[in-house]
Amino acid sequence: MSLEEGKAPPEEEAPPRRDPLRTRTRLLEAAIEEFSAQGFHGARTERIVRQAGTNIRMLYHYFGSKDELYVAVLEVVLGELRHDELRIDPETAEPLPGLLHVFDYVDGHFGSHPALRKLLAFENLNEARHLVRSERILTLSSPVLSLIGRLLARGEAQGQVRAGLDPLHLYVAMVSLAYYGRAHAFTLSHIFGQDLHAGGWQRSHLAMTREMVASFLRPATGGAEPALSAPRARRSPR
Repeated sequence: MSLEEGKAPPEEEAPPRRDPLRTRTRLLEAAIEEFSAQGFHGARTERIVRQAGTNIRMLYHYFGSKDELYVAVLEVVLGELRHDELRIDPETAEPLPGLLHVFDYVDGHFGSHPALRKLLAFENLNEARHLVRSERILTLSSPVLSLIGRLLARGEAQGQVRAGLDPLHLYVAMVSLAYYGRAHAFTLSHIFGQDLHAGGWQRSHLAMTREMVASFLRPATGGAEPALSAPRARRSPR
């Protein structure tokens, strides 16, 4: 006998149960890391599946192609940003503090999600060729401008916010203030000989940019507000 007398044979281990949601999530997490580090063209699907602990067949089963996986990655990282931005009730929040909270969320999110900054940089280099394929991203973005617009309208009516502001212009300005100093921190640090990644520098920069937004949003005092019409376009030299 191959087994000692009286000992029960060892139980066979049950095959691991499939968990489609977990596998898909692992693939997305690995893809975010790979695409943000290498860009679309430099990313390799074999590295993604290896990092996710699965195989190439599963990647194509859940996403269809490398292109569709990349679009899904953009939807995830931008969806997380929108989730942070929409944590304010535009009907109950005080308009000026509410708008400043939107800026706080934008700044905090860009600060804590370097992969988002890198993916946006790569996608801009590629002229948003993948982003335009996503209807979901458009759906996610509309509520943000609606939120800002309602806060601006209430703020203007209550005299808390200057009149005539456009939600998209304001949002782009907020993102610019939150994004540029981080997205270009490596080059700026070298050019000016100061570490822009340092926590102290980032905190002082946030204090300054937040006051810039607050000062711009407040109504002018002691006279009429300056016009907010766009400057005239300059003629191109002939």
